Amino acid sequence: MTNGQSTTATDKKRRRRIFRLLLLLFTLVMLLPDSYIFARHHQQWPLWAQIAWWLPTAITVAILYNGQHWKRTWRFTTVMVTTMCCTLPKIVYTLCALAGQGIACWWPPANDIGHLTGLAAAAATLITMAYGFIFGWKRIAVRHVDIFFPHLPEDFDGYRLVQLSDLHISTMGKDRALLKKIIDQVNTLHADAIAFTGDLINMTYEEVTPVQDQLSRLRARDGVFSVFGNHDYAPFDRFLRPGHPADTPLIEKERAMGWHLLLNEHCLISRGASKIAFVGVENIGRRPFPKMGRLDDALKGLPHDVFAILLSHDPSHWRMEVLPSTNIPLTLSGHTHAGQMKIGGWSPVKWIYREWSGLYEEGGQYLYVSEGTGARVPFRVGTKAEITLICLHRKT
Repeated sequence: MTNGQSTTATDKKRRRRIFRLLLLLFTLVMLLPDSYIFARHHQQWPLWAQIAWWLPTAITVAILYNGQHWKRTWRFTTVMVTTMCCTLPKIVYTLCALAGQGIACWWPPANDIGHLTGLAAAAATLITMAYGFIFGWKRIAVRHVDIFFPHLPEDFDGYRLVQLSDLHISTMGKDRALLKKIIDQVNTLHADAIAFTGDLINMTYEEVTPVQDQLSRLRARDGVFSVFGNHDYAPFDRFLRPGHPADTPLIEKERAMGWHLLLNEHCLISRGASKIAFVGVENIGRRPFPKMGRLDDALKGLPHDVFAILLSHDPSHWRMEVLPSTNIPLTLSGHTHAGQMKIGGWSPVKWIYREWSGLYEEGGQYLYVSEGTGARVPFRVGTKAEITLICLHRKT
């Protein structure tokens, strides 16, 4: 066995150990509040209610430990629905009840107050989660963003660029109404160009087949430009088996739809004697996600003074390589989905990504991070399916 093969095998074993540890921790998080509430209240329940109490957790654990099949879209969605609509309210109740019990050591009424507060908080959590799964992820928002650049060619002043990101086609299921609504909305914006910043699929290129005709309806004067996101390297088991190449059938499907798929390359757009460039890299991001992009290759042969728009799925690439190594004025990314849960200007994804939603600027270079047009899980609270209309202006 060569050193490279030995390193790969060791890396796989390490990843599998981490994966099993995460599964164990996830299982414990589900079981502990179940066990606490059951131990405290089960004497009052009939047998059927006791069985029903454990059923969601049993189903979720069975899916989690059923090999790797839980990564199929419907199984993954089942896990997330039961976790967020069942386990999360139970955790909220348990924390409130335990706090009440602790305070009751000094002030006895706190026991009942903790119980009632826990019930109210758990009910509010359940309603919020149910709203996110039933309605929240289907709400569409068109965001208008104006950005001013001193070096934008005059012929491109007012250039209208629509960004879509993270469609995750199979999450929409067999109901194509939402996708049709998104496409119709985009086409009414009369864009000069459409930029799709990755994650067209969840697991397999076959998800695109039923909607290929619909996606082909996207219209813009200069066309649709796209890049791959981490999910587009199907099958999505890179955490356990990293390193396989891009899925060729998906490349063929995107190009058959008339999209300009940019795999570490660029494309020039002309207006009169002026040009701008759309530059696209394959996914470059943090582990465990694949690092397939080569920015140097994408920029090869591009004149240094050409105004460039970079499509790069993961926003961490901006600070990792774009800012320190290039003068690219505008980067478009997605990937974060704003955590699919946002309260005001805060989201849990903020703990992971420094740039996770909206427009950022540093040293005259801009990054726009879309909150995603689709969703890996059919759920959103406080954030909507985003269509972004970016207008480029020449700063005078």
